Amino acid sequence: MEKCAVVLALSVWLLLGGSSAAATFSSKLIHRFSDEAKVIWTARNGVVSWPKRNSLEYLELLIGNDWKRQRMKVGSKNQLLFPSQGSQTLFFGNELDWLHYTWIDIGTPNVSFLVALDAGSDLLWVPCDCIQCAPLSASYYNSLDKDLSEYTPSLSSSSKNLSCSHQLCESSSYCKGPNDPCPYIIEYDSANTSSSGYLVEDKLHLKSFIDHAVESSIQASVIIGCGRKQSGGYLDGAAPDGLMGLGPGNVSIPSLLAKAGLIQNSFSICLDETGSGRIYFGDKGIPSQQSTPFLPIGGNYETYFVRVEHLCVGNSCHNKSGFLALVDSGTSFTYLPPEIYDKVVLEFEKQVNARRISNQEDPWKYCYNVSSEEPFKIPGMRLKFAMNQSFEVHNHIYSYTETEGFTVFCLTVLRGEDEFGVIGQNFMTGHRIVFDRENMTLGWSHSNCQDVSDKSSIHFAPPPSSGSPIPLPTNEQQHNNHTDAVAPAVANSTKPSSASQLQIPTLLCLFSSFILLLLRVLL
Repeated sequence: MEKCAVVLALSVWLLLGGSSAAATFSSKLIHRFSDEAKVIWTARNGVVSWPKRNSLEYLELLIGNDWKRQRMKVGSKNQLLFPSQGSQTLFFGNELDWLHYTWIDIGTPNVSFLVALDAGSDLLWVPCDCIQCAPLSASYYNSLDKDLSEYTPSLSSSSKNLSCSHQLCESSSYCKGPNDPCPYIIEYDSANTSSSGYLVEDKLHLKSFIDHAVESSIQASVIIGCGRKQSGGYLDGAAPDGLMGLGPGNVSIPSLLAKAGLIQNSFSICLDETGSGRIYFGDKGIPSQQSTPFLPIGGNYETYFVRVEHLCVGNSCHNKSGFLALVDSGTSFTYLPPEIYDKVVLEFEKQVNARRISNQEDPWKYCYNVSSEEPFKIPGMRLKFAMNQSFEVHNHIYSYTETEGFTVFCLTVLRGEDEFGVIGQNFMTGHRIVFDRENMTLGWSHSNCQDVSDKSSIHFAPPPSSGSPIPLPTNEQQHNNHTDAVAPAVANSTKPSSASQLQIPTLLCLFSSFILLLLRVLL
């Protein structure tokens, strides 16, 4: 590539008067399966097997490479993906720790898992070859009508271990050898809550939404944590069948799908006020949505942080109520920095016209008992962001009937322990939340979570061929020139094809020839 650039610069100089002699430029075209290509590829990567010219394998490789390039150029910009069992998210209240879940299918043959949705972490893990896992029998839970599953990699024909030498293995220092399975351990903010095991690569079954067409099935290669041992909250009701990390890190599902060229680098979660919701991969939202930029922490976009300028209670927006906040679907409620919390609850107390009660059973400190016969006022809340962007909060109150004729309602905002806040699921309710990792913005619009596929605002293109398994992205596809954006470095466990290695410099030379020809005509 550098040689072509040098020749181009030299030839342009000659054409513009660097020499009175006529200058010509030529470039030799090299086919990806030619003898010249084989020599270059072998020198870079060692001896590999090559398809016989005009054989079925030869034609399949050519067609496959063309399909991949078209998918990278077109498919990722238009289609939405969602789990094969549907885009719907589920909510079971306190029994499953106030988290939102969705059913996914993994492996060959496929096995179903009910995974919690967590934008605050990256890895998709499921209970696997269990040493210490939560109960999986439906009889253990009041809300479930079927047993939960345990993943066994050896029973999936599409499963393979992620080795310690793989560039996505972040715990290679704990490995005894480069070919050992890559271990993982994730510790979460909740006390003594963790998941550990090893990483595997397997197929995640998805469907694509197509305008005026039937849904098509897709299998994408993803990284999965074989969670052999869980602790803390994961044994007490939170995510008993696994957790899907949706963060900006290398191994998250949105990162892997975007780097494979299947979707735009964005996804949305919509949580409605009845406890249901939707999740879509590749969703960029609607043109009329409001937005605010994500902020780097320590120079990196490792989590979804935003800057809240004001937290308003009713019509009161305190001048000094700004704070940094982590947007996290894996946190049930919203936490505020101590100083901000004290100001907010003081203002809430001023505006609410109800009798505050002390109830030790409630996790919330500001609860009120009201009679159904007496009028009462609950102040609204909203978050104000830069550029006058406003986020109306629809679910900052939890209520229940304690005795006949009386209702208890509580402010579901909690006092955090950090200098930053956490915008949890309760504040997200009633909105379609868009995590646009391409433009590094958080978008939102009011939604009943049934209009995400509104054809008037979103347009789709046909997906790749139905049923074709999509591999992990090649190293060529990992390259990202935008240093100020999230750059999940997704890798393949195999080396990139000779086509991907040779294609770019050849195209540059062709482009150079075209530029020189144009200059000749103009001059």
